Amino acid sequence: MAASIESLLSELSGLENPIEELKILRTVVLATPLETLKETVPSLQLEVIFSLLNTNDREQTELCVIILGRILQALDPVHLAQNCRNELQAGLNHSDDSVKALAISQVVRIVEHTQAVTEILNSQDLLKTVIHNIGGEKISVAKEAIQALSKLTLTKVGLDALFQSSLLEHLKDVMAMNDVVRYRVYELVVDVASVSPISLGYCANASFISQLLAELTGDDVLVRATAIEMVTTLAQSQHGRQYLEQQGIMEKISNMVIGAESDPFSSFYLPGLVKFFGNLTVMESPQQICECYPAFLRKVFEMTVDQDPVMVGVALDTLGVVGSTVEGKQVLHKTGVEFQRVLKQMSQLVRNAPTDLRVRCLEALTLLLSLPAEQQTEDLLGLTESWFDSLSNQPMHMFQSISSQPFPELHIGALHIFTAIAGQLWGQKLMMATPGFVEFIVDRSTGPSKEMKDAKFELVKALANSASTAEIFGNQNYLRLRTYMREGPYYVTAVSSVTVEGAD
Repeated sequence: MAASIESLLSELSGLENPIEELKILRTVVLATPLETLKETVPSLQLEVIFSLLNTNDREQTELCVIILGRILQALDPVHLAQNCRNELQAGLNHSDDSVKALAISQVVRIVEHTQAVTEILNSQDLLKTVIHNIGGEKISVAKEAIQALSKLTLTKVGLDALFQSSLLEHLKDVMAMNDVVRYRVYELVVDVASVSPISLGYCANASFISQLLAELTGDDVLVRATAIEMVTTLAQSQHGRQYLEQQGIMEKISNMVIGAESDPFSSFYLPGLVKFFGNLTVMESPQQICECYPAFLRKVFEMTVDQDPVMVGVALDTLGVVGSTVEGKQVLHKTGVEFQRVLKQMSQLVRNAPTDLRVRCLEALTLLLSLPAEQQTEDLLGLTESWFDSLSNQPMHMFQSISSQPFPELHIGALHIFTAIAGQLWGQKLMMATPGFVEFIVDRSTGPSKEMKDAKFELVKALANSASTAEIFGNQNYLRLRTYMREGPYYVTAVSSVTVEGAD
């Protein structure tokens, strides 16, 4: 097989129209096991294939990319870094994006290898070209370049190379191309800064972080919206949050939430500000975040009655995030009548809003009403029960009605609500007191899709695994639930047919 590849490469040299030979080589290379290729590739004259990339023939380029993609994958990254740098450099400068993507993917392999990366650090020209590819038109190529540079900085020598050499000026030059490319560089910077306090220090010392934070209050509302997304990503690491706190960014974003009330263009960036604090409540104490920045929760409540469905959707998602924890539930409950008004509004939305908002409302209510067995104190059970009761005069009937509508996502959403309350004593009592509800639970004819069957099964499982189910539902119903769970979500009852003699 090796001899076959070598002979094919030899035949390709000097051909004016090598398409047919390339097709044969492609077939052979793709059919050769990777382990076999690994043994033979280092001795092959790959310059022939690389030289054939210098063409305007699209088919020839595609064939070469496929062949090289397979062959280079079999090549050791150290060998690749030592012997193919010029070819990779040419690939990064190629006019065809598929060739650029191939070259960058090999650079990624090199920077991921502890020995090979030292070879590439001595090749400033190659790294400069990778940096310039961040500014390319093809977003997929730019993403690959960002990934390569991000992986490069996972070591101190890589950080030094990118932030303490001439490469830094090239990065800043690329950043100055336009808004789109600037935010690609910010994406790289945030990726790097999120790794460790040391990495963040490199990015901060190079002034990237301060420049990003300054974008938060710029005149361009679209730029603000993108900036807040970047800052939210940075805040996902503990050292990133500490840095933002030290720089007064949390307070600044809180003030932006307050100022949004008088800004007619706030709809562009306000959802991002709310998501920022919503994410903080997951990573930090919900009580601390809501007490330190009261404008956040107040704005979320206001957004539930907004005329803009985008705002309403973000508010619903955020309420679900905040209320998914016990502490978050208690924070919401402390607002008293304000949250009661929100629950009333959610009740209106879940019945009358467009389908996508109804689904998001059901998802938020599921998180608000969920309470694992180990957290079921008397106070918390009273809290979730009072919230459920606040939704309607007959909340069980309301959700049953939603589950019967011809929209699979609403049916599943309603089942999730029932699953949320299925492990709580008050929820089980309501189910048992609702006529026909037990039959609805064990009826396998409702919900024909896999997703519906899975959702129904989760409800049955929640009931069957609850310690109080047998007492509340009675032994006969409990056994029906256990049987359903044992048979699994996709069980089909066999129907026997009898042939009657003389029947048509």
